[in-house]
Amino acid sequence: MLPLLRHARYVLSENPVTGLAFGLFAMFLVAAIFGPLIAPYNPLQSNAAMALKSPSAAHWFGTDQLGRDIFSRVLVATRLDLSIAFASVILAFMLGALSGVAAGYFGGWTDRVVGRLADTIMAFPLFVLAMGIVAALGNEVINIVIATAIINFPLYARVARAEASVRREAGFVEAARLSGNGEARVLLGHVLPNIMPIMMVQMSLTMGYAILNAAGLSFIGLGVRPPAPEWGIMVAEGANFIQSGEWWIALFPGAALMLAVFCFNLLGDGLRDIIDPRQRT
Repeated sequence: MLPLLRHARYVLSENPVTGLAFGLFAMFLVAAIFGPLIAPYNPLQSNAAMALKSPSAAHWFGTDQLGRDIFSRVLVATRLDLSIAFASVILAFMLGALSGVAAGYFGGWTDRVVGRLADTIMAFPLFVLAMGIVAALGNEVINIVIATAIINFPLYARVARAEASVRREAGFVEAARLSGNGEARVLLGHVLPNIMPIMMVQMSLTMGYAILNAAGLSFIGLGVRPPAPEWGIMVAEGANFIQSGEWWIALFPGAALMLAVFCFNLLGDGLRDIIDPRQRT
């Protein structure tokens, strides 16, 4: 553990971009955990007298058409957006990585079933498929998580299958078999941990896509329901006021969305450098 921590400190000190990504991640994490406690205003409370006020000392990001403080809404929305992204990525990893590792390790009918399932999902435009799933199941948060996990399933399954098929004949796997370990133990105890570095990078990249997917569904009215603070809803509401000059309603939620995706895309490279044992040589 200590060598890993020392290597992580070295990577963060030598790569300013990675350090920036982890700093942004820490900022979003603090906002997700403590956002409702530190928000200066109630994100759901409207005030008609303060409607469409530009950014000021009292309202840093201005107010929307109902007089709600946009900074408070952006801050509180971080928890919901990150929760949807985390839950969908974990679900996609559990389904995709485990089935992909099994397909690459065992081959045969397991490989064919997983491959056909991934190909079937990839045959559809993924966002359109997510729209169809949410429209069929209902625009609840759990259904958004399920839809996002389903469209991300092929990414994990294909990466895990490719990595497992390379490692199933590796020397350490043969040694584990000769030591008397069963196939399940070899798969979960030796093959899966060795593909985790690349899967961690995939999870970080998919986090950004999951946030975009959730915001996109909310933008078109199939995601989180108003008046819940959510970045996609806020951008959609602000888009109606851009031509009349109230640019701040859409700008700040859109900037938060952009920074979150930017953060997780950069975070993937940093995690690869920190976790991959080959990077520590």
